[in-house]
Parts: sequence; C-alpha cells; structure tokens
Amino acid sequence: MIPTIAVVGTSKSGKTTLIEYLISHLSKEGLKIGTVKHVHHAGFSIDVKGKDTWRHSQAGAKIVVTVAPKEIAIIKKGETFYQELDEILDLVKDEKLNLLIIEGFHSLTAKRPDIFKVITAKNEEDLRRTLEGTVEPILAITGPLAQQKLVLSEISTSIINLKDQGEKLLELVKKEVLGK
Repeated sequence: MIPTIAVVGTSKSGKTTLIEYLISHLSKEGLKIGTVKHVHHAGFSIDVKGKDTWRHSQAGAKIVVTVAPKEIAIIKKGETFYQELDEILDLVKDEKLNLLIIEGFHSLTAKRPDIFKVITAKNEEDLRRTLEGTVEPILAITGPLAQQKLVLSEISTSIINLKDQGEKLLELVKKEVLGK
C-alpha cells in the first residue's frame, strides 16, 4: 500500500490548508504526492453540462477519459459511493506515489491502523468529536485549535500550530510515514 495519511476534521477546520502545506513542502523535496478528496455535495460533478464529455456520458458512456496536453481526467458514471477504502485506494495504486493524502472519509479511515491520521479541529469540542472512534496512529492535531494554546492532558498526540511549527509536522511525516 502507498504510504497514506488521512486528514480528518469538520468543515472549516483547516483540512485543505494543511494538505496544501504538506504537498507544497514535500513535493519541493522531489516526492510524488497524490490526493483523494471526499466531496459531500450530492449534486457535485466535475463534468460540465453541454461539453463533449458530458454529451458522451449522456449518450450512455460509463467511463469518459479526456486527454489534454497537460492533464488526463477519468470520469466514471454511476453509483460511486465506495463502501470500502481499499476500492478507492485501488484507483491510484499504480501511480508510483511516494505519499497519498486523503481528505475526509473519516468513517472509512478512522478504524484503520495502517493509515496515519492528522486531525484538524476548530476547538476542543470539535477535536473530541473527531477523536471519537479514531484509532492510532494519529500523527498530530492541528487547525484553529492549535492556536488556542490548550493543554489537554489526556491527549498524548502533538498539537501543532502549522503557522509556527509546520516543520515539526513535516519531520513527523518524513520519519513516521515515509521512514526517512
């Protein structure tokens, strides 16, 4: 399995900001990073009504592959809610990635001891809710909560303020996840 980190937290807790930070810094070191993003919006589609790809799927294509000079998109139509995380991970298994970062999918990643987690939280209540049912390994806790200088004695995981201590999180990822 590709070394994987799940970034989990509620809406507006800093997940995307954290992922941007990790990708920008680790890719500068030559690492090939992939992401998988959970979109909750039922009506979301990357396909644009009226465009050729949309017309292909409207005509009955179950998969549409678009190839442009600088990107390839694969659009699969039909029921896409995966019940198992391994089905999702299979979509990228052949990409020769150094690291895969998953945004969301808490219900599918929380109980997986083979996936590292970074939890983002807005406040203590938010953190406790996200920690509920989440098993180790948890690399760190970050997000707006980290700026509140809380001392949570029952939590042994590092609380990292990304703005001031981002390098500490990068070192944790390199050591614990990537074995460097």
